[in-house]
Order: sequence, then C-alpha cells, then structure tokens
Amino acid sequence: MPSRDFSLHGAIDLGARQAAVKRQQERQAAAEAAGGDAGGANGAAGGPYVVDVTDQTFNAEVVDRSRTVPVLVDFWAEWCGPCKQLGPILEKLANEAAGQWVLAKVDIDANPQLAAYMQQMGVRGIPFVAVVVAGQLLPFLNGAAPEPQVRQALDQLFDALRKEGILPEAPEGAEAGAGAPGVSAADQVYGEAEEALQRGDLDGAKAAFQRILDRNPRDEGAKRGMTLVELSLRVRGVDAQDALRDAEAKPDDVRAQLLAADVEMVSGQIDAAFDRLLGAVRRTAGDDRDAVRKHLVELFDLLSPDDPRVGKARRSLQSALF
Repeated sequence: MPSRDFSLHGAIDLGARQAAVKRQQERQAAAEAAGGDAGGANGAAGGPYVVDVTDQTFNAEVVDRSRTVPVLVDFWAEWCGPCKQLGPILEKLANEAAGQWVLAKVDIDANPQLAAYMQQMGVRGIPFVAVVVAGQLLPFLNGAAPEPQVRQALDQLFDALRKEGILPEAPEGAEAGAGAPGVSAADQVYGEAEEALQRGDLDGAKAAFQRILDRNPRDEGAKRGMTLVELSLRVRGVDAQDALRDAEAKPDDVRAQLLAADVEMVSGQIDAAFDRLLGAVRRTAGDDRDAVRKHLVELFDLLSPDDPRVGKARRSLQSALF
C-alpha cells in the first residue's frame, strides 16, 4: 500500500443515504439468518469494538455513531480470500484502540443495499474499507495489506484528520497505529453535558457542548445539544401563558413572536411554532423577516432532517420567501 495523503475534501455526505434508507424487518431477519453461519476469519464480529452492520442498522451503527467516534467500515464477503487476511488485522487494531475508533463489518452478500451503495461510489472489488467521520464517508483502503502497512495507513489517516481540525491532537505517548483521537475525553464531556441537563444546569451543559464543538465543529450531536440549551435559556423564567397572550395581542412584534415560538417548541407544540414563524415571515420584510427566518431555521436543527414536519416547513418557508 503506497503512502498517501488523506483529506476530507470531496467526502461523500451520508445524510442523503440516511434519509433514504427504510426500515426493512424482513431484510433484517434474512441478514441475521445469513450471518449466523458466516464463520471464517472474517465472520461474526470479534471484540467489544467491532460490530456487524446490516442494511437496517447502518444509520445507527455507522452514521450516527460517527458523530462522536470515527468508524471504519469493512466491506467483505465469505468467499473473499483477501478479506479473511485483512479482517483479523482490522479487528486486532480496533481492539487495541479500545474505543478510540470502531470497526463496522458489512457482509455485502447479506446486505444488498450497502453493496449497491459501495458500487455507486465506484468501488468494484473487496476488501474495501471506508472511514466515516461526522457523517462523512471517505475511501480508505482497497485490497488487503500486511499489518504494518495497515497501521501506517491508520496513522496517516488520523494525522490528516487532526490537521483538518476534525479530531483533537493525539495525547503524548499515544500508541502508534491506534489512531488515538481522544474519543474517551469526548465521551466524558458528553456525559458532563447530559448530567448538567438532568440537574437543570443549562449553563454547565452549554459549556460542555461548547468544548466538544471547539474540538470538532462538525459534531452534529453537540450542535443539536447546543441549540436545545440555547432554546431552554431563552425561555428560562418566562411565563408561557403570558408570552402566548402577548404574541396574540402583538402580531407584528417580531420579538414577541420569536419568544412565543420558543415556548411552543419546549412544550412540544412543534407545528404551532413553525406555523407562527412562517406567518411572521409572510408579514414582515427586511431585517425583521431575516431575523424570523434565521430563528425558524435554527429550530429546524432541533429535529431530524428526515422529520416530515421539517420538510413541510422548509417548503412553506421557500414559498413565503420567493
């Protein structure tokens, strides 16, 4: 395997695929049945940091997980001899890394959607390994290689990700080949943020999420958490009924409409909040309209991009603006 430079430029955004994948209970059962006798050196996942992935679990196990830890995806098949050479090497290195990155294994025979997706990327042979970071997929290895070369490639990969600012600097003394991006520290900060939210410490949660974003601005979980905290801070100490009555009495008061929409969001009245701000967009112009638009888009970020309420509101917003 020749030395190579890795870059996030030109990465494939998995968001579109994540939105397209449908739940397939029959596909899941078939995949489990096919994998039950997989055997071989690259059969069932081995170790706590190696997971078998199917068409149905790819989003949760790879795309979502990659928001907090890099995921290497190994596309393999039982009949593939080179796969049986590379697979154990990747599993060994994943377990050595102890959670600093995760290995996800995809049996292309049992998972036709993922096999087709691999072909759409222009990949025609296996073993093929991709790395997914913050929802972005990058080709990594194509073909088997000896363990020293795989370790070297991992070092180059994580060095490049750190230079891009996607991962923090490796701690001094980190073992070569582990690709140590300090994920344990990120998990700890997430834990701090969750604990702060549970005890109602919004300022503490905000500080924790900000530390994650300082290290990885692409962390979608932290961005969503920060948006939620800022929303909660805006309505802290606000009497909900008073805010709604004030907005009803002052339909042209932009600040009143924004606050009322925030109150509706935290109380679960999502459609009402979106409709309120869409109405304000139609009634306003200039800086006021732009302020309402930005506020509405920020509220969109609290929900999954796949949420039909977001799609409907985005279409209505485009209609109102143009």
